[in-house]
Amino acid sequence: MNDNASNVVAAPHALEAQQAELADRIARNIPGDGLHPTPVQGLWLIQASEPSQPLPTVYHPSICVVVQGRKQAMLAEEVFLYDPLNYLVVSMSLPITGQILDATPEHPYLCLRVDIDTAMVGELVRQLPMERDNATARGRAVYLGRTSASLLDAMLRLVRLLDTPDEAAVLAPLALREIHYRVLTGELGGRLRELCDVEGNAQRVARSIELIKQRYHEPLRVEQLASTAHMSVSSFHEHFKAATAMTPLQYQKQLRLQEARRLMLVDGIEAAAASHRVGYESPSQFSREYRRLFGAPPRREVMAMRGVAG
Repeated sequence: MNDNASNVVAAPHALEAQQAELADRIARNIPGDGLHPTPVQGLWLIQASEPSQPLPTVYHPSICVVVQGRKQAMLAEEVFLYDPLNYLVVSMSLPITGQILDATPEHPYLCLRVDIDTAMVGELVRQLPMERDNATARGRAVYLGRTSASLLDAMLRLVRLLDTPDEAAVLAPLALREIHYRVLTGELGGRLRELCDVEGNAQRVARSIELIKQRYHEPLRVEQLASTAHMSVSSFHEHFKAATAMTPLQYQKQLRLQEARRLMLVDGIEAAAASHRVGYESPSQFSREYRRLFGAPPRREVMAMRGVAG
């Protein structure tokens, strides 16, 4: 089942009207640039008044719908462009480099992010049994779908509830449920459905990712990860890279560097201490790999992020 193409073609004016109202409501409910939580659990509002430099970060399972402007997400060498015509789905936690491409103070980049509720996805899959799409089952854990009027309508009803908090407690779960349904039945929705198949490769890779996230600072044994995924080492490597575009060791390295960056930027920890805390034994190796990922040595990059010249 896929209603996206017909909705995009049949109702372009409806899409424009929905996007205009969403842009207005986001502007009224957001204090300024940045990523902002809302009273509706799982819904985030994002604004940027100017293009950004490429910024490596960890994207968690979510649905990102752009209302205004344009952004790209880079996973290894692959680029995913999302804008008001295309939404982004991330079905597993992934180290991704994001860059806002189109944004001005007059027409800022505006985006809605909905955290994926795996329990809700599982319930929907059980209620709407669908044949597994083998063509998409081995695809990336990040993909683009065409934005439909039906998806935007559900998003709009969810955002309207920010003005009526008493109703939100009852009605927000219904809108969130519909949003998940639209994504599941949309383009490449099979990749999201795969997460609910306990014996599926996507679910097995997702379990190994959770283990890496919990023990990112420890020496990584691929044999243990493969055992957790109930796969041979060679099969595990193949399916892990198919989903994430990187090896388990590359994934762990990015998690370590992201956490070290957070420790320095948020907690004010010095680079040497941060590198040791995330599992690096060699400060020089940490500095080299940090510079390769973020484009500058740890101290300089963190100072630049804080707006300090140096």
